[in-house]
Amino acid sequence: MWLQLSVTVFLSSFVLTSYGQDAERGASLGRSINPRDGRCQYTFTVAALAEPTGCPHAAAADQMEGVLSRLGLLEALVSRLVGGQRVGGTSRTGPRADGSEQVPPQGEKNQLQRDKEQLSGRVQELLRLVEQLGAEAETLRQKPCPPDQADHGPSGKAALRVPDSSYQEMKAEVTEVPASSLLPEGGHNITGCGELVSVGEPLLHRKADSITGKYGVWFQDPEPPQGPAQGPLYTNRTVWRIDAVGKDVRQLFAYEDAEQFSRGFPLKVLVLPEPVESTGATLYRGALYYQRRRSRTLLRYDLASETLAARRDLPHAGFHGQNPYSWGGYTDIDLAADELGLWAIYSTPRAMGAIVVSQLDPQSLAVRRSWTTGVRKNTVANAFMACGRLYTVASYSVTNTTLNHVYDTTTGLGRAIAVPFRNKYRYNSMVDYNHAQRKLFAWDNHHMTSYDITLGRR
Repeated sequence: MWLQLSVTVFLSSFVLTSYGQDAERGASLGRSINPRDGRCQYTFTVAALAEPTGCPHAAAADQMEGVLSRLGLLEALVSRLVGGQRVGGTSRTGPRADGSEQVPPQGEKNQLQRDKEQLSGRVQELLRLVEQLGAEAETLRQKPCPPDQADHGPSGKAALRVPDSSYQEMKAEVTEVPASSLLPEGGHNITGCGELVSVGEPLLHRKADSITGKYGVWFQDPEPPQGPAQGPLYTNRTVWRIDAVGKDVRQLFAYEDAEQFSRGFPLKVLVLPEPVESTGATLYRGALYYQRRRSRTLLRYDLASETLAARRDLPHAGFHGQNPYSWGGYTDIDLAADELGLWAIYSTPRAMGAIVVSQLDPQSLAVRRSWTTGVRKNTVANAFMACGRLYTVASYSVTNTTLNHVYDTTTGLGRAIAVPFRNKYRYNSMVDYNHAQRKLFAWDNHHMTSYDITLGRR
């Protein structure tokens, strides 16, 4: 065959390289300390995408020019093939030197016909390729270019940049704040210490086995003293109990844990030096706080040394039936502990029966500050403190009752509420809050129960 066209050569010359493929991407977080100011600097690094195609940089411009050049050659070739011009300087048919037409033999004529059909098909392929290359070139022209460098945010706060190493770095400086600075006086963590939202169903732990256990008080220390000198009695697992029925209540039962408490096996029985009045006692930081019988005297009994560590009268407080809760029981003075410290809930002649809340010094029992609420003490069944707020229970005998008032010592404001509360055994004589467990402890007609509670966000 004296004329042969190999379209494959031309096709192999028009290979487009794919640009803008994603690089393998990763991320890492680094932490370092600035020696000058002690602040922590965190660095978050992620790999950036490779630079997109179509950008007016030198390499991209060269590639674009090469594509356009090859596209021009291809268009010229197709025009020549369609127009019947010679390829490579030789035509397959043409006149002789004497002016007559040269007629090829029959065999060669048939071969020429087949070559023509084959060439016609390849011309169509080349035309499609021209259109494809044109579209690719237009796409490359229209692709936007990312900025070489970006900077966002004020200096020292956050920065975003694209360096030569094709990485994006995001930096932020954060000042570390000591955890102690987030806590109030005494180091109590009050995260989420908002208003009480709900009270769960009562869970039974123990039932008293005699008439002396009709009402009383039981608790666990929310903040027990630390150190081996305190011994095995004084942990947050130790359960304490006082049966409050009787004229000379002095016995304080100690149980190793909740299991021994439920089984009725005390680890030790302490005899208090002064008798207890009613169910207003509480336990806080290794000491029992209670009211001496028939007086407004408050006592602090140290559990480790088993001695009285402090005593002080609560100024003007009513006692022994002057301002009790609605169920009676000489509940004039009710001591409580929460995230903010030690409290006394009582009334005075000046308050005319309204509840007075006083925050006490845990060591000396002196009054630090007092608030007079608008809630009459003898109209509510019980009360407790949680997150610096006073909550009152509407009834001690109605099975399905409510927490009906809240008074916030932070704002000095009180209001009515209606949080469901259940007296399962219909004679609830004690309700106290344990801030370490976020539970209410109660004594309901011989039954020692607890309630899970939910507090809102602070």
